[in-house]
Amino acid sequence: MTGIDFEALVFCGSVLAGLLGALTGLGGGVVIVPMLTILFGIDFRHAIGASIVSVIATSSAAASAYVREGYTNMRLGMFLEIATTIGAVVGAMLTAIIPASALGVVFGLVLLFSAVQSFQQRPQDSGQVIPVSDTIARKLHLYGRFPADTGESVPYGVRNVPLGFGLMALAGAVSGLLGIGSGAFKVLAMDRAMRIPFKVSTTTSNFMIGVTASASAVVYFSRGYIHPLIAGPVMLGVLVGALLGTKCLVRWKTKTLRIIFAFVLLALGLDMLWTSHTAIH
Repeated sequence: MTGIDFEALVFCGSVLAGLLGALTGLGGGVVIVPMLTILFGIDFRHAIGASIVSVIATSSAAASAYVREGYTNMRLGMFLEIATTIGAVVGAMLTAIIPASALGVVFGLVLLFSAVQSFQQRPQDSGQVIPVSDTIARKLHLYGRFPADTGESVPYGVRNVPLGFGLMALAGAVSGLLGIGSGAFKVLAMDRAMRIPFKVSTTTSNFMIGVTASASAVVYFSRGYIHPLIAGPVMLGVLVGALLGTKCLVRWKTKTLRIIFAFVLLALGLDMLWTSHTAIH
C-alpha cells in the first residue's frame, strides 16, 4: 500500500468516526483507535495520539454549530467538567492499585445494560419536557432551552445535580484507569440521571470531551506520540464527518439518534468485556 492509499483510507474511515462522534457525543476515538490498530497495524500509542487529535477536531467542529443552534449547555458542561477532571486525576493515581481488567468487566456490563435501556424512547425525546430543576441547578442556573423535534424552543430543567456530578467524577476515573474516552458515561449521566434531553446531553458531551482531550494532547505531543502523517488525515476526515454530523443531528429525530447511540454502546460494552476477559486470562 502506498502512502497516498494509506492516507486516503484513513481519511475515509475518519469521516465515519467524525460523523458518529458528532451524533452520539462519544468522540471519534470509538472508531479511530480500533481502525488504526487493527486494520492498519499502527502502534497503539500513536493511535491514541491520533484519536485525541480527532476528539479535539470533533469537539471543535461540532461545538460551535451546536452552540449556534441552541443545543449545547455550556454552563452545565463547564460545571460538570470539574468533576470529570478530578475523577481523571484520581483514576490515574489508582491505576497501580485497582486492576483495570476487572474494572473493565464491570463497566462493560454497565454499558450493555445502558444499551438495552437506550433503545427505549423517553417522553422528553419528543419535546414533552418538564422544566423543573432542583435547588442546586436553580442556584447555578444550569437549566436552559433547546430546539425540540417539533421545531419549538422548549425549556428544560436539570435534576439530581449531586448524582450527576458524582457520575461525571466516575466517568473521569474510568477514563484515567482504563485509558478510554468517557463520552458514553457523560451522555448517560446527563440523559439518565440528570433528566436532560438527549440532544442536549450529546451536544454538551461533545463540548466537554474537547476540553478534556486538549489537556491530554499536550502530554502525548511532548512524548512524540502524535505523528503528523497519521494525525493529519485523521483530523481532516474527522472534521468533515463532524460537520456532516451536526447537520444530521439537527434534522434527525431523537429516536433515531438514541438507536444509533444504543448500538454504539452495545459494541463498546462487548469490546470492553472481551478486552478485559483476555487481559484477566
